[in-house]
Amino acid sequence: MTANGWFQIFLVLAVAFAVTKPLGVFMAQVFNREKTFLDPVLRPIERLVYRLTGVDERHQMRWTEYAAAMLLFSGVSMALLYVMERTQQWLPFNPQKLANVPPALAFNTAASFTSNTNWQNYSGESTMSYLTQMAGLAYHNFTSAAAGIVMAIVVIRGIARKETEKLGNFWVDMTRCLLWVLLPLCLVGALVLVSQGVVQNLKPYTTVELSEPQTVQVTGSDGKTSTQTVTQQVIAQGPIASQEVIKELGTNGGGFFNANSAHPFENPTPVSNFLELVMIFAISSGLTYTLGRMTGSPRHGWAIWGAMVALFLLGVAATYWAEAKGNPLLAGTDQRFSQLQPGGNMEGKEVRFGIANSALWAAMTTDTSCGAVNSMHDSFTPLGGMVPLINIMLGEVAFGGVGSGLYGVVVFVILAVFIAGLMVGRTPEYLGKKIEAYDVQMAMLSILIMTFIILGFTAFAVVRPFGTSSISNPGPHGLSQILYLYTSSVGNNGSAFAGLNGNTMWYNTSGAAAMLLGRFFMVIPVLAIAGNLAKKKVAPESVGTFPVTGVLFSTLLVSTILIVSALTFFPALSLGPILEHLMMLAGKDF
Repeated sequence: MTANGWFQIFLVLAVAFAVTKPLGVFMAQVFNREKTFLDPVLRPIERLVYRLTGVDERHQMRWTEYAAAMLLFSGVSMALLYVMERTQQWLPFNPQKLANVPPALAFNTAASFTSNTNWQNYSGESTMSYLTQMAGLAYHNFTSAAAGIVMAIVVIRGIARKETEKLGNFWVDMTRCLLWVLLPLCLVGALVLVSQGVVQNLKPYTTVELSEPQTVQVTGSDGKTSTQTVTQQVIAQGPIASQEVIKELGTNGGGFFNANSAHPFENPTPVSNFLELVMIFAISSGLTYTLGRMTGSPRHGWAIWGAMVALFLLGVAATYWAEAKGNPLLAGTDQRFSQLQPGGNMEGKEVRFGIANSALWAAMTTDTSCGAVNSMHDSFTPLGGMVPLINIMLGEVAFGGVGSGLYGVVVFVILAVFIAGLMVGRTPEYLGKKIEAYDVQMAMLSILIMTFIILGFTAFAVVRPFGTSSISNPGPHGLSQILYLYTSSVGNNGSAFAGLNGNTMWYNTSGAAAMLLGRFFMVIPVLAIAGNLAKKKVAPESVGTFPVTGVLFSTLLVSTILIVSALTFFPALSLGPILEHLMMLAGKDF
């Protein structure tokens, strides 16, 4: 580890901190229907949208109606994406004449992008047409991110409002989120990325002659291997910048290219790498201040922000240390830092990013539900690869996906104040509202759903041939690959231990089920909590009220997250990355 590496890590965190308050204030104004500087341009467009769609912007919904609208919108959107994938060869904007996507893969992809997971069992540049990328995948990058944000806003309203069942209007919130928040930020962000060299065009792929022909081994359909000389290369391109910015800003993660943000057309320079890292945290960080502002307790928002930062720093420090330490099994390889090399474990990493930026990206993309990668997690050391896995198992609450991170951390806040109430012997309260059995039951249901699906699917896959046949490594690393797939799917992250072949009937269908359950079955109990909190009265603070605005609360919140989430998965981690690390130290690899 180097001082320069830590400087880059803290610089990203400092910029994320700098945008937290202004972005949080702006989002509070948007969803409170307060006046903003964009209103003269966007308000007429908003009215036109409501007129064309028949939406009554004055109508307020209960949590059940809000949830039903969200599920209906997501279901129809998913069906349309599936149809687009299955018919893309007959649709326009397909200069490479790419074939229709196979049924199982199309279903997995539709579920993936609808649920904001963006897991990809395919290579984007050789599977998806420009139309599918733009009107299908990028569209879902916007709408799934907006759906997550408005779910968080509903939870905030549930905390802030009193003695009411009304939590807003799903269609109005989605419209305002898209028009006021995501589209303006992405328009500016895409232009900045283009200035850095991120490609944006609709040209057919370019075929070029290699300056030095390459000899490769090719396996034919008969299973026989032959040697061929390659003299040409096809350079893929397309509408990349417009998809890249919402990929990071909306914590989506699905890349235009198979190499994702390690590809020079998606992430060409240190500046683009830095900007994309800031984008990953920006909205999720801003929502903590939105929570504080809309509930009238900015200090509470900062206390949650502080807890998130603590979890983030723990994760990035562990990953950076493990990767900088290197791999002792690479005998004879100089893994020391010098002026000529970054040192450490550089397998699977881009030289232009090095250890620090690779470790930082891996931590940030799994602290959130982004899932974009600029290095391959499968090539990390056992402990370095375990940290991204743990980040997702914690519920991605530091800072979490756009919206999902905030409503996920509110679940843990309820558990934390419940535990605090037990310790002091009084009814737990959260910002003046009593936390009752129903609230705790719904919070635990949300957490248990995640645990049951991850461990259940993993346990079944590791004992069946159709599960183990896809792994590239036996032993504990193979278990980590399967465990990571379902953890990433249920957590709606989308990153992968890339050594596992997920494009099979089993993993396409089970992965899609895990993603849909992880997104929608977990958010419904959270919406139920919001609806229940909104109906309650607000009691004034007393001497015995547990404060939710200081270091003590942040410490209790972090402890609750670590105990409830991390220890739940400790047995599985012991059989995977922890065992692999011990065997690596003993000189054994897989």
